[in-house]
Amino acid sequence: MPYSLANQLVVAISSRALFDFESENTLFESGDASAYKALQLKLLDQPANPGVAYALVQKLLALNDGNTHRVEVVILSRNDPVSGLRAFRSAEHHGLTLERGVFTQGRPPFKYLNALHANLFLSMNEADVRDALAAGFPAARVYPQSVHAAGRHPTEIRIAFDGDAVLFSDEAERIYQQGGLSEFQRHERTHVTRPLPPGPFKPLLEALHRLQRADAPVRLRTALVTARSAPAHERAIRTLMDWQIEVDEAMFLGGLEKGPFLREFEPDFFFDDQTGHCLSGALAVPTGQVVAGIANGG
Repeated sequence: MPYSLANQLVVAISSRALFDFESENTLFESGDASAYKALQLKLLDQPANPGVAYALVQKLLALNDGNTHRVEVVILSRNDPVSGLRAFRSAEHHGLTLERGVFTQGRPPFKYLNALHANLFLSMNEADVRDALAAGFPAARVYPQSVHAAGRHPTEIRIAFDGDAVLFSDEAERIYQQGGLSEFQRHERTHVTRPLPPGPFKPLLEALHRLQRADAPVRLRTALVTARSAPAHERAIRTLMDWQIEVDEAMFLGGLEKGPFLREFEPDFFFDDQTGHCLSGALAVPTGQVVAGIANGG
């Protein structure tokens, strides 16, 4: 009987988001595929350093214990299969249990997300992330300049989400951009009891919520970090209640810079749709941009 990924949290991740391949990537981006392959082969026995999403992957894999397999991490990369050898060697060196990978040698890899039943795709390639989001998968473009996770909470996985255009649809954001703050607040008061439509990351939040209820060795802690403020906060809370999902913390910042608050929460990863918030977040924590919604030309 074939192995099944059913009932697992499946994270697909590019090799560059998992490991620090920034210097090698310069050669890859130049278009000299043979030179890039030769370099990776030359460095095969030199483990790559951890990348931006490394700490998140390491902690998610710690949810697996004994015979209970809750999380599967798959390398999904534009690299060639030879370069993929170094990614697997690096994972082995760092003690990451990675068994599966798909290497497409320059072609868009997002089409394999369906076969993987992926709950999340992390990549530094914006086009691949946009394709994944358009296909209905939670996906984010990892900011290469992000501060790496501090590692101060070894028994907790901390993940922070923006609200509009991430957990929720960008319906309210469109009202704000078209009519300004007063029209946005009027709209939210009028529709306070109507749940917001789901955004691209609702399926991931649901999957994490299921893991939160599991008897796992690592605890999951989630936070909503949004530019909403009172009175628009109520609709966000009511929406989560309607979904029967609880977040551990909620921050309604009313336009305050998010970076300082994220620095205090210390998430292993932060997801936001807006470039300004991502740039602020990246100064404090590992950050990925959800390139969806009106803020990203959607």
